[in-house]
Amino acid sequence: MRTRLAAITLLVVLVSGYVGWLFRPLPKTAANHSPRLAANGQPATFASNVQPLFAQYCYNCHGERKKGGLDLRPYRNQEVVLRDRRVFEKVLHNIEAGSMPPENKPQPTPAERALLTGWLNDRLFYCDCDNPDPGRVTLHRLNRTEYNNTIRDLVGVEFHPADDFPLDDVGYGFDNIGDVLSLSPMLLEKYFRAAEKILDAAIVTGPLPAPSKLYHVADLQGGTLNKSVSRELSSEGEIWVEQESPKEGDYLVRVRAFGEQSSKEPIRMGLTVGAQPTKAFEVTARKASSPQLCELSVHVSKPTSRVALTLLNDDPHPNDREAGEGERKLHVAAIEITGPIETNLPALPESHRRIFKTVLTDQGKAARRESARSILEQFTRRAYRRPVAHAEVDRLLRFYDSAIQEGENFERSVQLALEAVLVSPHFLFRGEVASFPNDPNAITALDDYALASRLSYFLWSTMPDEELFKLAAAGRLRQDLPAQVARMLASSRSHALIENFAAQWLQLRNLDLVAPDQTDFPAFDAELRAAMRTETEMCFEHVMRQDRSVLEFLDADYTFVNERLARHYGLTGVTGSEFRQVSLRGTGRGGLLTQASILTITSNPTRTSPVKRGKWVLENILGTPPPPPPPVVPELPDSKAARLTGTLRQRMEQHRADPLCSSCHSRMDPIGFGFENFDAIGAWRPRDGDLPIDPAGKLVTGESFQGPEDLKRILFASKRQEYLQCLTRKMLTYALGRGLEYYDQCAVDRIVEALNRNNCRFSTLVLEIAQSVPFQYHRGDQAPNQNGTRVTDSGVEPSQTSRLAAR
Repeated sequence: MRTRLAAITLLVVLVSGYVGWLFRPLPKTAANHSPRLAANGQPATFASNVQPLFAQYCYNCHGERKKGGLDLRPYRNQEVVLRDRRVFEKVLHNIEAGSMPPENKPQPTPAERALLTGWLNDRLFYCDCDNPDPGRVTLHRLNRTEYNNTIRDLVGVEFHPADDFPLDDVGYGFDNIGDVLSLSPMLLEKYFRAAEKILDAAIVTGPLPAPSKLYHVADLQGGTLNKSVSRELSSEGEIWVEQESPKEGDYLVRVRAFGEQSSKEPIRMGLTVGAQPTKAFEVTARKASSPQLCELSVHVSKPTSRVALTLLNDDPHPNDREAGEGERKLHVAAIEITGPIETNLPALPESHRRIFKTVLTDQGKAARRESARSILEQFTRRAYRRPVAHAEVDRLLRFYDSAIQEGENFERSVQLALEAVLVSPHFLFRGEVASFPNDPNAITALDDYALASRLSYFLWSTMPDEELFKLAAAGRLRQDLPAQVARMLASSRSHALIENFAAQWLQLRNLDLVAPDQTDFPAFDAELRAAMRTETEMCFEHVMRQDRSVLEFLDADYTFVNERLARHYGLTGVTGSEFRQVSLRGTGRGGLLTQASILTITSNPTRTSPVKRGKWVLENILGTPPPPPPPVVPELPDSKAARLTGTLRQRMEQHRADPLCSSCHSRMDPIGFGFENFDAIGAWRPRDGDLPIDPAGKLVTGESFQGPEDLKRILFASKRQEYLQCLTRKMLTYALGRGLEYYDQCAVDRIVEALNRNNCRFSTLVLEIAQSVPFQYHRGDQAPNQNGTRVTDSGVEPSQTSRLAAR
C-alpha cells in the first residue's frame, strides 16, 4: 500500500537522524591541576615525587617484566598519566588496598603511600562531593526484555516480539547499558515487522464486532458504594443494572468482581440475566487492582433485561464466626454487556478494547477523525512515556487520513498510525536526554516523566504505570518517591529485578550454558540445573520482599530447596517439588557463595576451578577484578595422568610458581581454595580423589582462614565495606544504564553510608540509588575536565570534606 511505503520512508529518515544525533562525537576536554604537598611542604610533582616512588617500588615488576601486562615506565610525565586514567584507577586501588607492592617486596612508608594515593586522587580523581557531577545521560534504546515488557503493558499482547531481535550487547556486566545498545539496519527492519505483527494481533480490523456497553461503579444500582472503587454486598440484596437491548440476540455479560474472604470457603456470586436461571461463580480474587473476570453468554428476547448479582453464601452470623474471621463481602467493580453477537464476527480481544476503549457506533467523518485523534493521543502518551504535543498527534493523523482516503476502514487506518508510534525513536529510546543550548556543562534535574521512566525501567524493566504517570503529571513524583519505591518493590513486576539485575550480577544466565561432564558428575541433569537457579532467585527475592539486610547474601543461615536440591546438598526431611525455606546451621553452607548455582558456573566441566571461583568473588563481591591473564601462559594440565600427581591445589601451586602468574593468582587462588570442599556442581566432598582437601589459605591482604566458614566470616566482617561498595556500584550501574565514572564515587559513598546507618536494608539500597544525584540529574554533552573539576578565574581549591577513590 502506498501509505505504508510513505510511512516507512518517513520513519527511516526520523530514526536515522535520531541515531546520528546519538552517536555524534563529543567535545574533548583539558586537564587541570590541584596541589598535593610533598615532605618539604612544596606542591608534589610527578617528576620530583611520584615517578621516583614508582621506580623504587613498582618498576621491578611493572617494568621490563610487565607483570599483569602493565609497564609503568612509559608514564614519564603528568600529561601521559592523565591520558590513561583507567590504568591508574587500578594502580590507585591496589596501592590503597595494600595489595601492591606484594607483601614479599619492599614496601613504601605510610607517608610515601599517602603521597602516592593523594597525588593520584587529586590529579586524576578529585571530585567536589558538595557539587557532584551527575554524568551525561546516554540515550538508551530499549533492550529486548524492556521492549517485550513495554509492548505487553502498552498493548496487552502476550507474545514476545523481541525474541526475534538480535541479541543485545553487554557492557559493564549488564545488557541495559546505553552505550552498547546500538541500532543496526537489521534491527530497524525488525522493528517495522514487529510493529505490524503486534498490532495485527492486538486490533480487529475486519467486520466491526458487537457493540459493548461498560457500566462503571457509578452506573450500578444496589449494594453499598465503597470509595468509588466498587459496590459491595455483605448479606441479602443485589447489585444490578438495567440493560436496554436493541434487539433479540446472544449477549456476553462480563463482571469484574473481588471479595473479602472470611473463611476458607470462597465467595459464591450469583449472576442472573432477565428470566434466565442464576449462574453461580466462585470469586477468589481479593484485590481491587486485580479483580476476577466472570463471563456468561445468554440469549435475550425482551427489549430490556435486568442483570443482577447476589451473594449466594451470606456471611454467617457474627456469633457463629470462627476465631479470626472477618465479615464476608462481595465487591463488584464493573459490568460489561456485549451484543447482540453475530456468530460470524470475530471476538473482541482485550488489547483491542484497551486501545479503542469502546466500540464505535455510526458517526460522521469529522466525529470519527476526532475519535482517532483521542485514541492516538492516549496511546502515544503512554508509548512515549510523556505528554505529547498537539503537533505530534497531527503528524500521526496524516497516516490515518491517508489510509481513509485509500478506502481503509476506521480500525485499519488507526492501526497504521499506531505502527508509526511503535517505530518512532520516542518509543524505542527512553527520553531522558535534554538539550542544553546555552551551557553544555549545565546540570539539571530530570523532569518527572523522565524520572518515572528511569525508576520504572530500573525496578520493573518496563514502562511506568498509571500511578507514576499521574504523579509525574502533578509534579509530585520526587516528594512521593519513598512511597513509590516501596510500592514498586512490593509489586509482582519487581520480579524483573531478580530476572535482570540479580541474574546478571551473579551471572546466573551462565547456568544455562554449563555442561558438567556426565561421566564425572552423573547426578547433574535439567531438573537439578533448574533447582539451582530457583534457589538463588528465591534467596534474592526473600531479601528483597522481606526488606532484609543485603549482608545476608553473604552469610544467610537459610536457603530454599525442593527434594531434588535437598538430596544434592545432603539435607533430610524435604520431599516433593515445592521449594521451602530450610535452616543451614551446622551444614557448612550459607549465603550465595556456597549455593550450587554459583559453584557450578565457576567450575570447569570435569573439575572445580579455584581461579574462576576466586575471580568471581573478586569481581562480583569485592569489586576488585584481576587483569586478564597474559596470552603466553599455558593452561593447567587436566589429564588423568596429571591428576595423579597431587590434588588440584598442589598442581595449581606448582603452576603459579611462575612469577608471571603469581601476582594475580595470589589474589584469586586462596579464595578459590577456600571453597574446594564443594565439587564442580556444588556437592560437599571431604576429599579430592583419594587425597584430603586443604581448604585453608591466606588472603593477599593478610587474613588467614581454615575453610569456607572462616572465609565467609572474613568477607562478612573485614571485607564488609568492599562488598557494600561493590553491590552498590553494580546496582547503580544497572539503574543508570551506563558505566560508572570516577565522579560517581561520591554517590556510591553516600549510598554505602546510608546502608550502614539502616542495617543494610535492601530498600535502603534501592531508595538511596533512586534519590542519588546521578539518578535524578544529568548534564549536557560536554564532560568535566580531566580531573573532574570545573575551572574558574580564581582557580580550583578541592574541598577538604570530599574524597574520591576510584575503584
